[in-house]
Amino acid sequence: MIKKRRVLCFGDSITWGFNPIDQMRMNEEERWTGILANGLSEEYTIIEQGLNGRTTVWDDPVNGPEKNGLKYLIPCLASHKPLDLVVLMLGTNDLKQRFSLSTTEIARGINVLVEVILKSESGPNGMSPEILLLSPPFIRDVTGFDDEFRNSYNKSQKLPGYIEKIAEVHGCYYLDSSKLMVASELDGVHPSVQEHKKLGNALIKEVTSIFG
Repeated sequence: MIKKRRVLCFGDSITWGFNPIDQMRMNEEERWTGILANGLSEEYTIIEQGLNGRTTVWDDPVNGPEKNGLKYLIPCLASHKPLDLVVLMLGTNDLKQRFSLSTTEIARGINVLVEVILKSESGPNGMSPEILLLSPPFIRDVTGFDDEFRNSYNKSQKLPGYIEKIAEVHGCYYLDSSKLMVASELDGVHPSVQEHKKLGNALIKEVTSIFG
């Protein structure tokens, strides 16, 4: 029997597949997680764990504590283990004005999640799984922009450098999605189906390379 490689994709509405055109969820074959699953061999199992509004480590004062990525990550890892790889893309919702966070503080939240994964013993044989950190696409200042993200453009552009440094410190894999996909002009936050395809195809190569 072929051993399955189990890959957890943990993120926010971009991982969930929020479509900026109709504000509904993209079809499975349209969102990047589905493109990744369809592009890999049968040796891989892709586990989708995207949630609209998810933060790194912060309770949301408007939408509730269930948006806190840290609180959900710990039982999520235990539920799905053994995991060979965790693909982590968060940070966009931390840019909302309601949190008043600096780029450094957002990066610290991501670092906390990485440390949790490394200490989780959720990988094969009680070891830690591999981690692939993704920098989210940049926020765009467009007409009809959500006021929560206004003035977040510059901070979003600084995030990749911080996240890449976290990957270097902890020996994680890293991919900058802002070089592959852009947010839609419709809402300035969520990439379109066409952009999801770009990221999904890049991740097929990246994940294959990790286990190659």
